[in-house]
Amino acid sequence: QLHKETLKKQTEKLEVKTILIKEKVKEFQFVDRYTELTIISNVRQWELGSASRFSTGTSAVVSGVAGIGKTIMVQKIVHDWATGKIYPHFHFVFIFKFRDLNSLNCRITLNRLIVEHYPYLRDVLNELWKHPESLLFIFDGLDEFSTRIDFADSRRDTEPQRRCTDPEFLCTLSDIVYSLIQKRLLPGCSVLVTSRPTALQLLAKVQVSVWAEILGFVGEERKEYFHKFFEDQEVSAAVYSHVEENELLLTMCFNPSYCWILALSLGPFFTRKQSNKLRVPKTVTQLFSYYIYNILTHHSVKMESPRDVMLKIGEMAFTGISQRNIVFNEEDLIKYDLQPSQFLSGFLVELVERDSSEHSVVYTFPHLTIQEFVAALAQFLSQNPGNLRKLLNKAHREEDGRFEIFLRFVAGLSSPRAAQPLEEFLGPFVHQTTCAVIDWLKEKVKSQIRDTHTVTGKRKLLNTLHYLFESQNQALAQLTLGSVHTLTFGDFSPEKALRLTPIDCVVVAQAIGLCDTIKQLDLRYCYIQDEGLQRLVPVLHKSDQRENGMTLQVGTVVDTVIAVTHHNPALGDWGVNG
Repeated sequence: QLHKETLKKQTEKLEVKTILIKEKVKEFQFVDRYTELTIISNVRQWELGSASRFSTGTSAVVSGVAGIGKTIMVQKIVHDWATGKIYPHFHFVFIFKFRDLNSLNCRITLNRLIVEHYPYLRDVLNELWKHPESLLFIFDGLDEFSTRIDFADSRRDTEPQRRCTDPEFLCTLSDIVYSLIQKRLLPGCSVLVTSRPTALQLLAKVQVSVWAEILGFVGEERKEYFHKFFEDQEVSAAVYSHVEENELLLTMCFNPSYCWILALSLGPFFTRKQSNKLRVPKTVTQLFSYYIYNILTHHSVKMESPRDVMLKIGEMAFTGISQRNIVFNEEDLIKYDLQPSQFLSGFLVELVERDSSEHSVVYTFPHLTIQEFVAALAQFLSQNPGNLRKLLNKAHREEDGRFEIFLRFVAGLSSPRAAQPLEEFLGPFVHQTTCAVIDWLKEKVKSQIRDTHTVTGKRKLLNTLHYLFESQNQALAQLTLGSVHTLTFGDFSPEKALRLTPIDCVVVAQAIGLCDTIKQLDLRYCYIQDEGLQRLVPVLHKSDQRENGMTLQVGTVVDTVIAVTHHNPALGDWGVNG
């Protein structure tokens, strides 16, 4: 009961950052602000409280793109368990965030790990371990773990120093996580892991009972989010109406973190009762630029050189991404000539949160995506672009996805539309950098368009299309995509296909619109859902205007395509395979 009360207290509040000087953080009751997320497993909706889906002895993996709500989902699970709403068969739930575990560099036992987080359990651990079937371990954010866990590495099972089969065995943290998931340690316990899709290949060799994916907000959940975000319902209605009028903004709102940034950025504008003729962001990069612009508007007057500070914090952010580090200490700040005293004034406090504990003071970005944006921004502020092309090539070659969003932002910031509002406070971007990024984009799209035989190849192709979309450089897009014959994201095997989000479909739609020679679009097992398909509809109808039309391979969504064709005569006649 003490454990439940503790977890209830830890999860009953939800902090929401603002960009106002007087009111940096607002605190709400979690149940009052939580908006339901749509989660699917095996292409069926997965309910958080479904005991049949998440029973004793289960290993479950829940994936989702950046900002889709993985950590909030975990908070919801823990809160609902602590209040007796779900999972009565679990007597104890233990929650760990990989971003917090990164600070544990020494060897440790499971016992000590538990006691550090839940000291009141010190004297009862031996009793707990006697009933592993009543235990649920939750590890949030595998992609944020600085140590790569190779679950295909069989040496962990043979080398004595790495065989973690006892809660009192001294080993690395990665060995503990590996052993729990692989049922070597406390066999019979249940484990839930969350991750961005980019780290899922690490779990490919694991016997996972439930694979689930968070799709985010679907339909009315978006409106509900804005309704709950604003206390003034007039402002809420005005902001949502503005979002609803723009198809791309509405599409972005499948992602809760984009909803958050839109609400933060647009809320003050409508609060001031001004005309709502606002320049609407057309890309995710422009959305984040507008977010930073709002922070600079409120706070930069207190800084001697906002550009200098932003460059330093961006360099630190980039090093963090390179080293899979999202938690920084005062030594990191000093290394980049960022003084802790700067947090008392200016905009730095809005970009990096200060967290004090009895052991140390650490600093983190409000969200990993913001760290990735600031890291990208720094590339355009440095007066010495130097080896930027080499840096971009190295980042693109990484297959663990750590630079995926960073590169999208780099491409996006080469667009004058994204750069302009930030240049008002930070000064002009370095022209050589913009040119180097455009040249790199041209090279990458041309080379990647031919490599779609593997999941990695398909993902890199999709990413290069995201780069083009974020750059909003139509001449470049037509130059690189004008002679493409095939776009392949699907496969006859679900394991070799990509799941496409609504934003992905917007990006693919732009590519199709610029491909005058395309003959085949492969979306088999891409599970694009109704909204994704609607984003593709405006360009699919062009097929009947081409000499031999275009073949669409869709696999499991054929019924949806037929239904949409019925309601959209403009689609014309289709030859549908799969």
